[in-house]
Amino acid sequence: MTAPKFNVKIFSDGADLADMEAINQNDFVTGFTTNPSLLKKAGVTDYLAFAKTVVAKFPDEPISFEVFSNDFDTMLEEAKLLAQLGDNVYVKVPIRTTDGQSTAPLLHSLTEAGISVNVTAIATSDQVKESLEAVVAGVPVIISIFVGRVADTGVDPMPFVHDSIALTKQYPDAELLWASTREIYNIIQADALGVDIITVPPSIIAKLVTKFGQSGDDVTMATVKGFESDIQATGLSILDTSSQS
Repeated sequence: MTAPKFNVKIFSDGADLADMEAINQNDFVTGFTTNPSLLKKAGVTDYLAFAKTVVAKFPDEPISFEVFSNDFDTMLEEAKLLAQLGDNVYVKVPIRTTDGQSTAPLLHSLTEAGISVNVTAIATSDQVKESLEAVVAGVPVIISIFVGRVADTGVDPMPFVHDSIALTKQYPDAELLWASTREIYNIIQADALGVDIITVPPSIIAKLVTKFGQSGDDVTMATVKGFESDIQATGLSILDTSSQS
């Protein structure tokens, strides 16, 4: 499909290889992100084999693979191994370990070694600043802010997004990524605000293909026809038609 024209780059967020291949047929998808939860959902049993296959199939698109460990020495080894899979690989590193340690020192070491990183699980402006100050200039980095997860807490995430944009623009090698996308409208928001990348799950990419640009009347008709189809499928009724025979 020819994409609706957005300035924001759209990456697919998932780890199902068949989905990735199908989604790649859409010319508006220009990269991929993965994470451990998505690997689990997709049933991946050999991470490195999966990662090598993905890099071989999509050699020209940026792809993010996440480290697994929580100690810095092991994370560094994992990151180097993942980075060696291809020049298009970004190594995802959460801004915190599971015991709450900042990974800023690791981010510095990785970028100092020329490894592109995707700093993930960011949920505050201070974490954005911390990440950007840690990386070494001259190495491409992605700063992934979890906008949807912040909104899930009942907080308006827009001030966080605005702050993140302003901070990231000070670093020419960094791109800001809107993560935990919940709906098509998030793409419109990210595009209008000047976010560099938005990562979108396959379910929302499917909606972008089939529903983007529908009118209100289109939505109404699709809804009532869906209800009617489900009524017929269930065989439910309100009136007792047997007594009318």
